[in-house]
Amino acid sequence: MLVDTHCHIQEADYPLDPLETLARARAAGVSQMICVGTSEDSSRRCIEFAAKHPEVFASIGIHPHETSEGYDMIGEWVSRPKLVAIGEIGLDYFYTHSPRETQLQALQWQMELAITHNLPIIFHVREAFADFWPLFDSFTGIRGVLHSFTDTQANLDKALTRGLFIGVNGISTFTKDEAQKAMFQQIPLERLLLETDAPFLTPVPLRGKVNEPAFVKNVAQHHAEIRHLPLSMIADATTTNARALFAL
Repeated sequence: MLVDTHCHIQEADYPLDPLETLARARAAGVSQMICVGTSEDSSRRCIEFAAKHPEVFASIGIHPHETSEGYDMIGEWVSRPKLVAIGEIGLDYFYTHSPRETQLQALQWQMELAITHNLPIIFHVREAFADFWPLFDSFTGIRGVLHSFTDTQANLDKALTRGLFIGVNGISTFTKDEAQKAMFQQIPLERLLLETDAPFLTPVPLRGKVNEPAFVKNVAQHHAEIRHLPLSMIADATTTNARALFAL
């Protein structure tokens, strides 16, 4: 069994039929998936989609790109059924869709919300670790995952020291960056989570297709190959990790 810990198939513009998408996921051995919010509307859709489908769970949050918009409703929805995390939230300095100060304020507010409700966090951090780590370290008891992690070995080590899980997706199957390739092999199996980020970041050998939760099996296969382990071991470990972090 596999778990896709990060997808966006709940969105109105997801280009594939949702029921067919779920059926293909089941056929590929993907037993559970988490739909992840990036805005108020996206988060509402997560909650509604999860309520309709037994294998789907929801995470709600305001992506750093969207932090210039309102996010009061996130606090209102935090106790909804099948809500398993706050996210994706964080800092993104690669783009400037929202001012840095606005991103930091929104991140702090949502981290406080997660602590209050004892929920793990799905973090999005891109070219912003210099600001992220001091804010993270100002809290105690944070549990979570660095989603779509592609950063340095140094930041991987910092994340592991702080007890975070590491989310890997299709990028790990097609990156040409040798430092990234080496870093991916250093993620301890007991801290590894699999994700698709569907509809984005389709893994090899399916590049050019719309990504979907069924393709998390390809990510798992890649990590089995680079670690010289059977696929079943990657599947079992990452499923155990996902269920432990998100209480699935």
